[in-house]
Amino acid sequence: MALQLIELTPDRADRAAADALIESAAKALSAGNAELVEAQVPSDFGRVFLIAEERADSAAADALNTASITFDDIAEVRLVGADLETVKASKGSAQYLVEWDLPEGLSMDKYLARKAEKSPLYENVPETQFLRTYVREDMGKCLCFYDAPDTEAVERARQVVDTPIDRLHELSQRD
Repeated sequence: MALQLIELTPDRADRAAADALIESAAKALSAGNAELVEAQVPSDFGRVFLIAEERADSAAADALNTASITFDDIAEVRLVGADLETVKASKGSAQYLVEWDLPEGLSMDKYLARKAEKSPLYENVPETQFLRTYVREDMGKCLCFYDAPDTEAVERARQVVDTPIDRLHELSQRD
């Protein structure tokens, strides 16, 4: 079973459009041999990030295509820093999302070794809690999730682990 990162753009940049897109995608995935693990929406409502667990190869893309749901990108990802059951139980709660476009030549093994080496440094920024990362298997980018009081705290946490921020999103909290 593989995890897929699915990126979508709602028809309108508002909560209702994002929620409708998430609901449609969740139904399509469920009907198509996949399961929605988590859905995250930046507070500007311009993007939707989904993580789906597939029970068969290409199940997520096939399910979305069958339901005529247009996605911007889909890629297999690896969950790092948390286990899948914990993420499912927490419904993927997080306050901030950092996108990092990984540098060319970085292998998954080097990334994982770096992550293991640097993660203890988060203790130097106790107001920020690292939650989890999804790393694209093609090493194109990763999504890192945090709880923090503000964007500056997330920026301090990234500085302490010497890792850049390509895009930082405050996440909209769903009811």
